[in-house]
Amino acid sequence: MDLNTITEVVRRPPDPPVTHWRDGDAWLAGGTWLFSVPQPHLRRLVDITTLGWDAVTVTEDGVRIGATCTVRQLYETAPQAHWPALALARTSCEAFLSSFKVWNAATVGGNICLSLPAGPMITLSVALEATYTLCAPDGTERIVAATDFVTGDNRNILMPGELLRSIHLPADALRKRHTHRRFSLTKLGRSTVFLAATRTPGTTDLRLTITAGTTRPLCLAFDSTPDAATLRDRIDDLPEDVWFEDPNGTADHRRHLTRYFAEQMRVELTEEGP
Repeated sequence: MDLNTITEVVRRPPDPPVTHWRDGDAWLAGGTWLFSVPQPHLRRLVDITTLGWDAVTVTEDGVRIGATCTVRQLYETAPQAHWPALALARTSCEAFLSSFKVWNAATVGGNICLSLPAGPMITLSVALEATYTLCAPDGTERIVAATDFVTGDNRNILMPGELLRSIHLPADALRKRHTHRRFSLTKLGRSTVFLAATRTPGTTDLRLTITAGTTRPLCLAFDSTPDAATLRDRIDDLPEDVWFEDPNGTADHRRHLTRYFAEQMRVELTEEGP
């Protein structure tokens, strides 16, 4: 879609680009959403893809994903045998269910900052206990937990001009056993629910991440594996208004699927195995 209110595009901003921010600006990365709907409030685009940020950096402390890393680049990240939960990255990329054009352009940071309930990069980062590095227009940085970033459908904690710089997946979370469940109404449809569960090796704990079916990502943590009734009660205790409703599923349907799949994952992680 033509954005006919744009009068300027900054192709080579300074690094960090936040100091260059002014009212009417938008950060341009993949642009797969930005150019899909009218943006009458925008006057200038600041292209951050030219900054050359590393896509994926693997260290002993975990995996650091640059905000401009594309879905394709993340999907092609080499598996790490000592970090089994990193496999959730590929699973989350596949949840985009989009064309190769989108995979080659859409960015991890863009999907997170769009903050839609079915954002698969949100599922990945929340399930693996990620932290985000945010840069403010005055040049300062803050680090926030992924669980605290999204506050509702298409809403998050970013301040005007603030930019998501990177996502860090900690090694401790990457070592965990994990499983997931995703449901959509059609084979290539948007996620109605997308759930992930992890368990620390050598313990009986359980961490359940609920996304797509809720307006914001939710985590239910247990020090030891709950029984079926306790898990169901925790899900039923979630506020009514947190359940998302759109053409891909009613709130009641999403709640039902969450109960159903959560119990499957509880049993799966309780069983012995890799």
